[in-house]
Amino acid sequence: MPVSIDLERFHKSFFEESFEGLDVMEQALLALNISAADAETINTIFRAAHSIKGGAATFGFASVADYTHGVETLLDQMRSGKRQVTKADVDLLLRVVDVLRGLLGAARDGTAFDAAAVSSTQAEIALALAGETPIVVAAIKPAIVAAPTGWLIRFEPKADLFRSGNDPLRIIRGLDALGPMDVEVDTAGLPSFADADAESCYLAWTLRLHGDATRGEVEELFSWVEDECRLLIEPLAAVVSINAPALAEAVVGIEPGKPALALVKSAEPASSPTGSSPRQGDAGSIRVGTEKIDALINLVGELVITQAMLTQRAADLDPVQYEKLLNGLSQLDRNTRLLQEAVMATRMLPMEAVFSRFPRVVRDLATKLNKQVRLVTVGEQTELDKSVIEKITDPLNHLVRNSLDHGLETAADRIAKGKDATGTIRLSASHQGGNIVIEVSDDGRGLDRARILAKAQEKGIACSETMADAEVWQLIFAPGFSTAEQVTDVSGRGVGMDVVKRNIQALGGSVDLSSPAGSGTRVIIRLPLTLAILDGMSVAVGDDVYILPLGSVIESLQPLPEQVKRMAGQGTVVRVRNEYLPLMDLREWFGLPGQRRLPSEAIVVIVESEGRKLAMQIDELVGQQQVVIKSLEANYRRVRGVSGATILGDGRVSLIIDVGAIVRLSSQSSQVAAAA
Repeated sequence: MPVSIDLERFHKSFFEESFEGLDVMEQALLALNISAADAETINTIFRAAHSIKGGAATFGFASVADYTHGVETLLDQMRSGKRQVTKADVDLLLRVVDVLRGLLGAARDGTAFDAAAVSSTQAEIALALAGETPIVVAAIKPAIVAAPTGWLIRFEPKADLFRSGNDPLRIIRGLDALGPMDVEVDTAGLPSFADADAESCYLAWTLRLHGDATRGEVEELFSWVEDECRLLIEPLAAVVSINAPALAEAVVGIEPGKPALALVKSAEPASSPTGSSPRQGDAGSIRVGTEKIDALINLVGELVITQAMLTQRAADLDPVQYEKLLNGLSQLDRNTRLLQEAVMATRMLPMEAVFSRFPRVVRDLATKLNKQVRLVTVGEQTELDKSVIEKITDPLNHLVRNSLDHGLETAADRIAKGKDATGTIRLSASHQGGNIVIEVSDDGRGLDRARILAKAQEKGIACSETMADAEVWQLIFAPGFSTAEQVTDVSGRGVGMDVVKRNIQALGGSVDLSSPAGSGTRVIIRLPLTLAILDGMSVAVGDDVYILPLGSVIESLQPLPEQVKRMAGQGTVVRVRNEYLPLMDLREWFGLPGQRRLPSEAIVVIVESEGRKLAMQIDELVGQQQVVIKSLEANYRRVRGVSGATILGDGRVSLIIDVGAIVRLSSQSSQVAAAA
């Protein structure tokens, strides 16, 4: 008997590889030099499309395979030199990539796809293959594309179907009553005559049911099908019906010699556009679910805590009597750190995974806004934790769109100001200590201080003319704040920058702005490399130990009595090098018992967040250490001014201070007191 293979267990890998293939196609298309198209780049695009088509056909996703067939034919003409690549071709193929993403997503999730998008791009491909002048198809009218009607059904019964008294032909007869139908019989599973069993079923069927039957009516006919049978039901692709008059109305020609609206360049062009594919040159890699990596990281975190407890308990041992034990603990400490670093590295991904999507975003939006833009990316290989990368993508997307819409001027305005007609948006990433710094900058008009202050006053946001620039720029992160004169579908509704800041702060990061007059805007985002480990400073208040993120600490000192002042409307401040900083007692903040010390008898730690500094009063500096972060909210509840918790070597729980939240809340309290 032939061995049956359950292909469904390979579906996850197929979809992962197909989506990676689409990323390769998109990046290669954006890197393609139309005036001198590189043969290898075109081959890269063709191979990606061919792999998707082959996989879709193998696993029975006919809608994907059928659609990709025409795409593959068009690409084959390009790589063979029969067709010269044009901007219209690149535009069409970029839309094809979007449609394929939708088709693959629908096939993976069992949902409906955008039939109109499928049909319109199929019509464009058909015209391109017919040798027509490059075109852009506008809104396709019903006269051109018929709505998708019908269902594609793939049915593969189990081998002993007949023994249960069932007959697959009765399904075909039942479907025939619902509308016209095409039937294909798959005999690939038939064994040799000598090996055949008369009571076994070896055939499979592919049925295309046309008409307006509902999914429920189709599924009812298959209600008797058992789990061992393979059944796939998906909407039948829309039928394209092209007629010349309607097509003529829908086709918009490209004006000869018209310059491209978007110019996207890479700062460090790769020798091959396939270099961004995670699978290139990675033959020794395996796919591992993130849940397994997370479980491993948690276990390593527990190991670090246990090792710290052992080290602390061994601190009082006689080093001569227990020399071998202490040497073993030292070796354990070293190996634990190495293991921790190795496991954390498995979750690290290059920033290229985020940056690679922006050439397409910039290209499309620049065309829409009629602006000429150059995108420069630096530091794509800088690595960041996967969980952080997933959550930083949307904030970066909003910042890039803001730079394009609000920051960069039109070509005419830039020329009038003596600037290059093509504006520049720069994305960069780099490591600084235990953090990663991501910058989004442009060479546009910059921020208008007077306009921001006027808008803040109009909205009742506390501000003053004496505020430093860094504080004024932070006003644009207020909920609902926008200086846009006109609301568009790109930006201007004031529902984005506050979300950007909130999302970055949720990752334990901070965001700052700088904007020299008329010279553009620079957004600086600082993030921890990982959400699992933190370099911290241990501080004591009474019997409790707290952790301050080391990246937020500037310095610590014991102030003299004359450095501490009480100012009307601002509370207690401490003077550090002619700068007066608000003083906040951590004991009072958390309502801890015990006698409050005078500032001159305590320790003051200067911390900074979002361009604001704060003096934080504590009792004692304990030391510096790397801690494993535990979610306090998931295990207890949210606590004001606390971002998480960790377990110390002696088994006690220590809270990790949310410096950003405390600085913000302290600043708000000072503003309220000043207003009163």
